Amino acid sequence: MTSRRHFLRNAGGLTLSALALPSLLQARNPFASAATPPIGIQLFTLFRAMNEDPKGTLEKVAAVGYKEIESAFSTRGGYYGYSAKEFKSLVSGLGMTWRAHHAGGAPFRPRPMPAAPAGASTPPAGAAPARPSMDFSKMPPMLNLRDNYQQLVDEAAEGGLSYLVCASTPVATLDEIQKSIEVFQKTGEAAKKAGIGFAYHNHSTEFDPVEGGKTPYELILSQTDKELVKMELDLAWAVKAGKDPVALFNEQPGRFPLWHVKDIKADKNTITEVGNGVVDFKQAFAAAKTAGLRYFFVEQDMAADPIASITTSYNHLKKLLA
Repeated sequence: MTSRRHFLRNAGGLTLSALALPSLLQARNPFASAATPPIGIQLFTLFRAMNEDPKGTLEKVAAVGYKEIESAFSTRGGYYGYSAKEFKSLVSGLGMTWRAHHAGGAPFRPRPMPAAPAGASTPPAGAAPARPSMDFSKMPPMLNLRDNYQQLVDEAAEGGLSYLVCASTPVATLDEIQKSIEVFQKTGEAAKKAGIGFAYHNHSTEFDPVEGGKTPYELILSQTDKELVKMELDLAWAVKAGKDPVALFNEQPGRFPLWHVKDIKADKNTITEVGNGVVDFKQAFAAAKTAGLRYFFVEQDMAADPIASITTSYNHLKKLLA
C-alpha cells in the first residue's frame, strides 16, 4: 500500500525530499444538527493524472459531482503548474471551490528505493499491476513549512483558501516532534494574520508512542495553541492505529474542521473506496458538530483507477448524506 507519507519518504533522494506537499453550501445532514459541506476531493488521489493533464482531470472530477478541492504537491511545481490565482480561477470555472492545500512540514531524510526482486519482470500473482515510474528529475524544488511557511501562507491567501494544511512531517523522535510543533505555531500565527486557518494531517504513525510513552499526536495537540493549530483527521489512518475518531472529537471538541474521508479494509492495511471498508462513517458524521467539521475530502492513496475510485466513494457518500 502506498501512502503519501511512504511516497515522500521513498522519493526523498529526489527533489521530492524538499517537498513542501466562507460559507458552507447548505445540505441537510441526517446524522448531525449542523449543515454538512459538499463532498470534496483531495487531489493526491489523482496524482499522476493531475500531473499529466490538470485541466482535463479536474473536468472529470467536476463531472463526478465533487464541489470542494484540496490540492497536493505536483511535479509541475506551484499548483499543478499554475500560480495560486490561476489555479483558483481554473477550479472556479469548473463550478468547484478550492478550499485547502497540502504542504510538507519539513523534508524527510532520503531513503533508498527498494530494489525489485532479481529476475522479477511481472508482479506476483494477485498483486496490483506495477505502475510506470515517474520522472522527478526535472521537478522544481518544492516549498516546505519549515523553510517557507510565510510564502506558503501568502500564496494560500492569494488563492482564497480557507486552510493551509501540513500533509506530513518527520515525527519519529521527540526532537523532530518539538521542531514540528515550533513550525506549526509559527505557521498558525502567520495564517491567522492572513485570514486563513492552519491544520495538521495525520497518518497512522502519529499514534505510535515515542520516548516517554506519549504519541506525536498527543504532544502536538497538547503543545500547540488550539486556536492556531487545528487538525485534519484522516479517518482511515486513525482507525488503522486503533483510534476511534468520535472519541478524538470528544477529547478535543471543535479542533477537527477538516477530515479525510478514506476507508480501510478489515486487514487494517488496505486502503479502499469509501463504503468498501470498516470505517464507520455514519458514526463519524453524526459527531460532525462536536468535531467542528467545515470541509471533508475523499482520498484514496494512489488508486489504480482514480476516476472509478472517486466515483464509487462519491456515490456512497451521496447516499449516506442524502
